[in-house]
Amino acid sequence: MSDSLHASFVYAPATRRLRTIAVILLVAAGCVNYLDRAAVAVAEPQIHQELKLSYDQLGLLLSAFAWSYGLAQIPAGTLIDRFGPRRVLSAGLILWSVAQMAATSVRSLGQFIVARIALGLGESPMYIGGSRVCTDWYALDERALPIAIFNSSSGLAPALAPPLLTWLMLSFGWRTMFFIAGAAGFVIAILWTRFYRAPHSAGLPASDLAEIRRKDSANVEHVGFQQALWLLRFPTTWGMFFGFFGVVYISWLYATWLPAYLENARHQSIASAGFWAAIPLGAGFLGALGGGFIARGLDKRGMDAVTSCRMPTIVGLLAAGAFTLAGSVSGNVYVAICLMAFGLFAANVSSSCGWALAAVIAPPNTVATLEAIQNVGGSLGGALAPLATGVLVQASGSFMPAFGLAGGISVVCALIYHFATHQRISASVSPALN
Repeated sequence: MSDSLHASFVYAPATRRLRTIAVILLVAAGCVNYLDRAAVAVAEPQIHQELKLSYDQLGLLLSAFAWSYGLAQIPAGTLIDRFGPRRVLSAGLILWSVAQMAATSVRSLGQFIVARIALGLGESPMYIGGSRVCTDWYALDERALPIAIFNSSSGLAPALAPPLLTWLMLSFGWRTMFFIAGAAGFVIAILWTRFYRAPHSAGLPASDLAEIRRKDSANVEHVGFQQALWLLRFPTTWGMFFGFFGVVYISWLYATWLPAYLENARHQSIASAGFWAAIPLGAGFLGALGGGFIARGLDKRGMDAVTSCRMPTIVGLLAAGAFTLAGSVSGNVYVAICLMAFGLFAANVSSSCGWALAAVIAPPNTVATLEAIQNVGGSLGGALAPLATGVLVQASGSFMPAFGLAGGISVVCALIYHFATHQRISASVSPALN
């Protein structure tokens, strides 16, 4: 079939409806996912006071989630590629909701860390599973936009979290806030299990299934951890691993420390910090959503699918570092907030396109595992960002060294993306690593 006929292909109404439902459910699950993980950052003042934690102890607590989340990525990815996202995401939703609600009963730092570790394990399949859903339901040149829409939940929820969770915390206390956030996950688990179906079991027309798979690379025979080992033979895999470290590092600096930064370095009240933090985090949502439109626009202008995702990832990461550094040295709080809003917008463009890159650069049945490997690198950044920030603030009495470190990491990781992610991963291509 010619490209012009492909461009005019119209999916059956049932196909369009089912894949729209899938993306809506993913966005809802992603929002709850990020509300739950952001709860500690919002409740930091009350947790700090009640449990009598220092800044470095807070950094340890804020990073505990990311350590388990990162370690679980490759097992979660192989499970998704083996058993499909419907079952694995259902189990993950239930586990993370139980863990979030368990945090309501903690009485010590150690107990809280255990609850956050369990939360990380439960949330680990969410974004790699969501990308696999988009890969299953959308053709190669269609994927960037639905992945960006789904990934925008990682920007929308942090934007909603400060005002919403701050209101719940000030109205009912931080423990009740955790309980309500955890209960929302059970609702999403029921909806996901009830309404999501994989394309091959949804009764789609054969022509629709063929169109979705039209440009995909051939699936590889490797399964489970053999698949992960096969992927690790490609330099592209390692470039995505180390590059995504920087994307998540700078994003998690904002997600975990922005309210505390505004309260302590910019002298805002708890309520005011919750309000002002929503502006950069809201810009992050626009960046996550905009990344998909940017990649889609570049693709329509003739750029290949890989480059149309790769280029915004690199440029976004460079811009995120520059705006973050500029915001940290600004003497005016409102200018600083605006500059950091641009920084988080750029970081989430990079994040959105980084996720989409994994969905177009490798065979479909390796996408979840590849994104799991990439997200291990990201999770290392997510674990180190709050921990390093807490240590630097405790040692220096200032947030400026922490923001400087984040800016430098962004530049280095952008260069890694530039030099190490230009080769497609394919069974027909010999890996450069042996």
